[in-house]
Amino acid sequence: MTCIVKVYEKPKLENPVLLEGLPGIGFVANIAALHLIRELKAKLFAEIYSSAFQDLSVTTENGNAKPPFNELYYYKGKTGERDLIILYGNTQALTSYGQYELCGKILDLAEELGCHYIITMGGLRKDEKI
Repeated sequence: MTCIVKVYEKPKLENPVLLEGLPGIGFVANIAALHLIRELKAKLFAEIYSSAFQDLSVTTENGNAKPPFNELYYYKGKTGERDLIILYGNTQALTSYGQYELCGKILDLAEELGCHYIITMGGLRKDEKI
């Protein structure tokens, strides 16, 4: 397996929280992460590509093909707010090995940035109609 992390910037963060927002049930975490990125105007600082991601591409608005990806954004909190690292992407690794490898790379980078607290988000399937 190959997992490539392209780091464009190493932000100076103070005790950041990592928020995981990868796709899952109902895309709840994915939508929440994208909302936070847009609302907070978080800045992209790293991209991750893995051979364990799905074999497909997404066509962008300008017609270019973009392979499956995970991205890391940061937000410097205002006075009294925590700094954030937001993990966003359009896929998860498809194999157990790929998931461990990807997780290891993300955790190593988060630890380098001083992160010691992680929040994972996700949807919950309900069998009954509400």
